[in-house]
Amino acid sequence: MSVLQFFPLASPVQSARLHAVVLFNICDGYVRRPDQAGRVIGTLLGSVSNGVVEIKNSYAVPHNESADQVALDVDYHHSMYLSHLKVNPKEVIVGWFSTGLGVSGGSALIHDFYVKELKDAHSSVPPVHLTVDTSFMSGEACIKAYVSVNLTLGDKPLAAQFQEIPLDLRMIEAERIGFDILKTTTVDKLPGDLVGMEASMVRLYSLIDDIYKYVNDVVEGRLPPDNKIGRVLADTLASVPNISPAAFDKLLDDKVQDNVALIYLTSLIRTQLSAAEKLNTAAQTL
Repeated sequence: MSVLQFFPLASPVQSARLHAVVLFNICDGYVRRPDQAGRVIGTLLGSVSNGVVEIKNSYAVPHNESADQVALDVDYHHSMYLSHLKVNPKEVIVGWFSTGLGVSGGSALIHDFYVKELKDAHSSVPPVHLTVDTSFMSGEACIKAYVSVNLTLGDKPLAAQFQEIPLDLRMIEAERIGFDILKTTTVDKLPGDLVGMEASMVRLYSLIDDIYKYVNDVVEGRLPPDNKIGRVLADTLASVPNISPAAFDKLLDDKVQDNVALIYLTSLIRTQLSAAEKLNTAAQTL
């Protein structure tokens, strides 16, 4: 009995790093998609170094999709890419994204288009396919990255297979908070500046209480001292500016007043734009 074995060729792309702005762009494009669109696809921009794809930016590309074919707006794609190159010429095409859970039937057709795009740009790195499950049904986002590897029989290419690669989601603390809010599908509205400031102060008070309890337990002998924690606390206290309570209160009050004034001006501009839009609509109707 003879056995057929398929050995996929090794891919020069070993892993990918995804910046938070790309994830937010994809979710925003999904919210703004046409009613008849089942999913959103688009182009990924970034750089490649030592087998690691750094995905730094993205934009959605209009498309029409049926069971056996996919039509991309190629002119729009090229126009957007040229515009991005004028702003940041170091961010080149590194792949494409789609919303939904995993690879779908038309993914191979779209992937072939981006393979050709990279070949035309004289790039030897294959494109990355990023999938984002924007339904958040489980309270978590299923985000995966794939590369296409060729299955060969001897010297003859047979088919392409999507192979998952490790994906590192790069987020700072502020982006992580926004992403956690994004995953909560029951949120009525995003918190405003004052609400966010209040939540931050409550969190700060809680941390101060925990530190106070820990230091008090160490002083009373209930907990053994930890030199690492002591150095961190000393560095933290040393970084606090030495100002009087009156000066600190004035600085905080000025910052709060600036935030309130900014919120008021933003609301005023939004109201003026809404009124101007309604007047323009009424003028066109008449």
